[in-house]
Formats: sequence, structure tokens, C-alpha cells
Amino acid sequence: MRWFMVKNNVQKILIFLLPIIFLAALPMALSRYWIHVTIITFYYIILATSWDLLAGYSGQISFGHAAFASIGAYTAAILAIDFSVPTAIALIAGAMVACLIAAALGAACVKMGGAYLALTALGFSELVRLVLVNEREYTRGPMGLHVPPLFEGQTAFTYYYVQLAMTVISVIAMYKILYSQRGLVFKAILNDEVAAGALGVDVVRERLFAFSIAGFFAGLAGALYAFYIGLITPSMGALLETFNAVSMTVIGGYGTLIGPLIGAPLLYISSELLRAYGELRYLTFGILVIIVIRFAPEGLVGLLKKALIVIMRRGLAEGER
Repeated sequence: MRWFMVKNNVQKILIFLLPIIFLAALPMALSRYWIHVTIITFYYIILATSWDLLAGYSGQISFGHAAFASIGAYTAAILAIDFSVPTAIALIAGAMVACLIAAALGAACVKMGGAYLALTALGFSELVRLVLVNEREYTRGPMGLHVPPLFEGQTAFTYYYVQLAMTVISVIAMYKILYSQRGLVFKAILNDEVAAGALGVDVVRERLFAFSIAGFFAGLAGALYAFYIGLITPSMGALLETFNAVSMTVIGGYGTLIGPLIGAPLLYISSELLRAYGELRYLTFGILVIIVIRFAPEGLVGLLKKALIVIMRRGLAEGER
């Protein structure tokens, strides 16, 4: 029995490490353009995974999630540009400010839930965009901000590994939260918040925690994006960006954590391949979301699980023969 447990743990470690090793070696085989695409994909992985933590696990549908990425990006950029704060500190500060604002917004609206929460978050997203557009002294309005690099001598190749490391750390941190006692509390609230409350769970407090943590990781993603891309504009927090994160999560697998890890690369790389078609590529995403919701509500992760079950059953049937 002990040998089986050790063997099982080794398999889990290998399953976790192999993709990281693959991604660490990937830039050696990629052109400069595709290294850039992969870095932006990492940004969407963190953004989509944090939205999945909020919506897929604690049941809070938010249509303003990209606003927290925008807040994290602008906070980090302003601290670095106007206040000469070291970029590494500005990066964390951007995530923390996004977390605090998410907590403030959550305190005001998590009790409402459902459509009211979704609409409030949507209104908040538009409010953030309008503030960034009309404020000129620090945000430079619609012209956007030119952001310094995170470190001296930064190139797409070197930043790739920074973004990879931060993505791995973020996903592990969210995994630890979701597969802990708190994650079980989230699932209890998601399944039946009345029953969870009757068992002594502080539903409002737990939802507020999920809202704050999701805001932190969205802000971190935004700050990392800002220091890499070098130019941020108010459109960064637009509804379309939240729609991208939602689409990546739903298509990959809503409420699975691994779903955004599949959905984000699939959709963003597809969008780059379809760039020649302009805005029509977003129509493709919308159609994909509708198809997935209708025919595969568990997303690609659900389809893979079903395929594995079928393969295992066939293998067992053939073994019995």
C-alpha cells in the first residue's frame, strides 16, 4: 500500500513537471513572434484561471474581471514612472491595489449575487475605463502609458521565463487554495449556499475572500502584461477582455482549474492565426462558446475525461476476453 502511494505521488509530480520542462525548452524552437504570443498567452492563463476561481468555484459571475487587470497594470506603471518605485515592488503593489479594490467592490455587492453582481461588476468595469480615459495627469488619458521594462536588458526571450515562473507560481497558489479546506467551503457555497450557511459557513466572508484573491491575481497578470508590452491603454479593462477570459474558461472547462490552462492557449493562439479576419475572429469565439455550452457544458476537460473513460472501459473489456 505504501509503495502504491509513493508511486502515485511520483506520477503526480511527473505530470506536473513535464509541461513545465516542455515550456522551459519551448523558446529554443520558437521564433521571436511566437515567443511574444506565448507570453501573452501566459497573461490570459492567469486572468482566466483567476476568473474561474471566482465564478467556477465560488459561483460569483463577474463581467468586470479585466478591470482588475487594468487597475494592476496602471497602478504598477504609475508607481514606476511617477514615483520611481522599483519595478519589482510596483508589480506586487499593483496586484495588492487590485486586491483591495476587489475587496471593496465585493463588500458592496457579494450579498446580491446572481445577475445583480454581474451587472454591478460590468458597471464597475465601465467606470474604471472612463476614469482612465478622462484622467490626464497620471494615466495620460486615451493615449495610454509608456511603461518601463521590468528589468534592465529585458527582451522577449528573457521575459518569457519571468512570465512562465509567475504563471506557474500563480496557478500553484490558486490550486493550493482551491484544493484546501477553503476550496471545499467554496464548493459547498456553490452547490447550496443556504445549506452551507446552516452548517456555520460565513457565506459573505468566503465570497469576499474569493473576490479579493481573484482580484489580486488579475491585477498581477495586468502588471506583468504592462511591464512586458510597454504600452497600456484604457481598453485593457474593456468588456471584450473579460469576454476573452470567460470564453477561455468555458471552452476549456468551467470550474476545473485545468480548463483555463487548455482554453487560454487554444483561443489566443487561434486568434493570432485568424488575425487576418479582424474582428470576425471574435464571432468565432462566440459561436464556440454557444456550441460548448449546448453540447459539452463541461468543456474540453469534460470531453477528455469521457474519452479516457471510454478508452479504459474498452481496455478492461478486451482484457476480460
